[in-house]
Parts: sequence; structure tokens; C-alpha cells
Amino acid sequence: MKQTWTNINEQPTTVKRFLQRQGVGHRLIADVKHGQGHFWVNNIQVTSSTSIKQGDQITLELQPEPEDQTVAISNEQLDIVFEDTNWLVVNKPAGLTSIPGPTNSTDTLLNRVKGYLKKTGSGDLRPHLVLRLDRFTSGIVLIAKHRLAQSMISAQVEQHQLEKIYFALVAGNIAQAHGVINEPIGRVVDSPKRAVMATGQTARTEFWVQNNNPNWTLLKLQLHTGRTHQIRVHLAYLGHPLLGDDLYGGPTDVITRQALHAASLKFMDPFTNQPIEVVTSIPIDMRQIILSD
Repeated sequence: MKQTWTNINEQPTTVKRFLQRQGVGHRLIADVKHGQGHFWVNNIQVTSSTSIKQGDQITLELQPEPEDQTVAISNEQLDIVFEDTNWLVVNKPAGLTSIPGPTNSTDTLLNRVKGYLKKTGSGDLRPHLVLRLDRFTSGIVLIAKHRLAQSMISAQVEQHQLEKIYFALVAGNIAQAHGVINEPIGRVVDSPKRAVMATGQTARTEFWVQNNNPNWTLLKLQLHTGRTHQIRVHLAYLGHPLLGDDLYGGPTDVITRQALHAASLKFMDPFTNQPIEVVTSIPIDMRQIILSD
């Protein structure tokens, strides 16, 4: 693939520094230097240290990544909510694992994405899941179709600039209309669980009450950090675990999976410098609880 930019900056610089300002990572630039692509300025092949001036056309040419033979192809269905040359956004159903592991190596979300890209020829056969969800959490997952997209979005991910909104059904009635949970989260020894602990990593979750009754509360939540199980841990810490979340003490009599849905995602497309926003509906198993009240 090739990506071309115009240098609109009046100050002279090098190809490497220019690409870094566009969001291209150091590792990817190094890969190109070591034979995995080419740098071009005004259609002339150059090196990363070549000087450029205002108005120059800079092109980064990348060889396709080789297929990851360890990831099997699955042709099971994908619920695609947005797609362009660089990005694929899918609505993951509850129960589907994000990446292959010991218990499922053939039909995870990554296997299905690889199958879709192979069938359509619309991306490298080594797709990158920019976001992941727990197996029993439903909703939006962002996939970079090639390694340049993955490289250019990484700064937004690291700086928690992707705006991720979730809906959750939790046990009990939360009276306050709005709140922020700002408690560090760490790993529990010899357990898949995480917990609030002083030695944990900084974690911040904001919530707004949407609806409630004596038995449950519907929350809209925004993640300001991205720790493993963050929403599940923070809500259990409040004494209001997710409905169906057996691992963190949530009741399982009305729903058999944690009632958590990644409903919307907004990010700045580094290729166009325009925002992309995608939204999905609350799934039927959660809606049934809300409507049965």
C-alpha cells in the first residue's frame, strides 16, 4: 500500500520527522528502512534522512504484511457497522472471544475478520484489533486493516483519546445521577479477577444513570482509561456489580452474561483528520430486562 502527504509546513525537515508528525511510529519507519517498503519524495525514491521542503509530496510505500499462518480463517458472520480503506468496525456479539486462545483457536473475532478480509481482498491478512472486549461483553470493536493504520492510531490509544461509551445494567438502585470512579486497579494473584488496590494502575470510569428501579440501574459509562475488566471491577467496588457477572458477584437469575455493551466509539481518523463516530443499539437480552419493568 501507499500513503501520500503534502508538506504544508514552511520549516525544512527530514522524511523521518515529517512521518513521525503524521503519527507514523518509529518501529514502522525502521521496518521500511530495513527493506519492508520505500520512501518517496515527489516520485523519487529517497531515504528517511532526506530533507524536504514546503510543498513536497511525501509517499510511504509498505509491503503487505505476510499472512499469520497461526490464525485460522473463519467464514462465520460479522456484523459490520463501518468500513473504509483503513478501518473496520464490527458489533461483536456476547459469547464471541476476541482473539484465539487455548479454548478457542478457530472461531474468534480475529478469525472472522481474517476470513472477511481474505474473501473481500480489502486488507492485510494480519489484521490488528485496536480494541478488545471480554468474551461476554457485546459491542463495538475497532480493527486496523493494515499496519500503517495500526501505527497511526496507536498514539490515540495510548493517550486514551478514543471516546468509548458503554451501557450497563447493574444490581440495585444507584441514586446519584452522575459519578466518577477514580480507583486504581490491579491483578488478583492466581486469579483471572482484578480488584481495586493501592498498588494498581490508575483507572477512571464516569457514569450517568439512565433508568432504574429497586432491582437494577441502567448506566451510561465512559472509560477514561483502559484497564482489564475496568467497568466490571469499578461497579463491583461500588457494591453494584453487573447483572450476570458471576466473576464479580453479579446476580445471574435474569441474564446469563455480564450485562455490558460497548455502544459507541468516536476517534479522529489520522488519515483524514476528520472524526469517525459509530453507534450500535443495546442488544435484545439487555433490552428485555429494561422493557420488562
